[in-house]
Amino acid sequence: MTRPNILILMVDQLNGTLFPDGPADWLHAPALKALAARSVRFRNAYTASPLCAPGRASFMTGRLPSRTGVYDNAAEFASDIPTFAHHLRRAGYQTCLSGKMHFVGPDQLHGFESRLTTDIYPADFGWTPDYRKPGERIDWWYHNMGSVTGAGVAEITNQMEYDDEVAFNAEQKLYDLARGADTRPWCLTVSFTHPHDPYVARRTYWDLYEDCDHLLPDVPAMAYEDHDAHSRRIFDANDWRSYSITEDHIRRARRAYLANISYLDDKIAGILKVMEATGQEAIVVFVSDHGDMLGERGLWYKMTFFEGSARVPLMIAAPGVRPHRIDVSVSTLDVTPTLCELAGVSLDEVLPWTDGESLVPLANGARRTAPVCMEYAAEASYAPLVALREGRWKYTRCALDPDLLFDLEADPHERTNLAGDPAHAETLTRLRAQSEARWDLARFDAEIRASQARRWVVYEALRNGSYFPWDFQPLRDASERYMRNHMDLNVLETSKRFPRGD
Repeated sequence: MTRPNILILMVDQLNGTLFPDGPADWLHAPALKALAARSVRFRNAYTASPLCAPGRASFMTGRLPSRTGVYDNAAEFASDIPTFAHHLRRAGYQTCLSGKMHFVGPDQLHGFESRLTTDIYPADFGWTPDYRKPGERIDWWYHNMGSVTGAGVAEITNQMEYDDEVAFNAEQKLYDLARGADTRPWCLTVSFTHPHDPYVARRTYWDLYEDCDHLLPDVPAMAYEDHDAHSRRIFDANDWRSYSITEDHIRRARRAYLANISYLDDKIAGILKVMEATGQEAIVVFVSDHGDMLGERGLWYKMTFFEGSARVPLMIAAPGVRPHRIDVSVSTLDVTPTLCELAGVSLDEVLPWTDGESLVPLANGARRTAPVCMEYAAEASYAPLVALREGRWKYTRCALDPDLLFDLEADPHERTNLAGDPAHAETLTRLRAQSEARWDLARFDAEIRASQARRWVVYEALRNGSYFPWDFQPLRDASERYMRNHMDLNVLETSKRFPRGD
């Protein structure tokens, strides 16, 4: 069979509530709006875990963090867990990654045949939380509120430098693919780090939002004591007492964040333009690893199951899939089985250990009733949290905290916890029973603590004496680039040209 090419466009920390049906009308994002017009758009898509490494490992495998063991941003992603890159490569695809995937451990490929850039975050165990020390802030890598108070304009940052490189390498790879030296179908994953904080944007994009009406959150900051227990832990982890956040800080941080969506839109436009110019066709997937609270309730960044943090944009443009909006809740866990079905690749051998399900039947009109599952077990938690999104309901459970139950149809901003309301006792009992059947929280907690303890020992040992980094080192053999004396100039000039001349 002829298998379709696949282009995955992944971004980092993009709030899904800004994509009610593709990008919100007021966002300056023409490329993403054009992509949305030819895509099936999932209005209520959720991350498997609202943090980079666990969310991405789950996205790539279709497995929750409790199955991958990637609980936090410093947990090793085991090499024997198949990813969509493994499944596709096994079926004859060439698989390539340009950009971030936050792999932790010595395996920095996880099924990708080639990788064009290094990662932007460390690959070792240095960011390991420690449940043995609840309340400890690891100051040199925990979030603080400096990203909010320092928001503004810059022409270059660490993250802009990275994403400029990601986009450039992706475009060059697409030109190489067009030349046809390798006739296999391809899957190219292009993964950016924006609009992840810090909230700093180039002037060109900053100026687009000067008169924006969306620079303040819908739900303003609340008093610390009015928050749920986990939100209070997030405030403490973010060292909120050391900062005084003003309305101007909030406006500037949100403005920079929105500006960086437009920055990404330009990058994506460039990639899609190369596709068009070279006549290449592909399934296109647009997705984020998790969201950003953006000051709603006074919370920033992620680490929570509230909508701003847990909901993500998800759009898929594929032949035979009618462009339309789907409101049923889905998960990033569903992307791997979806890609495999679209590519005609069987997952039968791993289905018993997969938490996601293909979105193709849903996109073609089938009903879906399975709840969306989420887990969180990283910084700002002292024990794992789990959640279910089923229909209008979102239910959260943690051994340390009272249950949370929200009716997202009546209360989209999750202001009223219904867990203590007798009128909703039946719903609470039903969802709690589903949660308890799926998760043994005591066992989950014990597995996390064992993993953390092992990693602290290993990390401290490996930082003593000679240090060998696991970070991916992209190597390019200069002797095989451009013109060299072991090459035939006539063959070279013809083979590297697209389209080829006479």
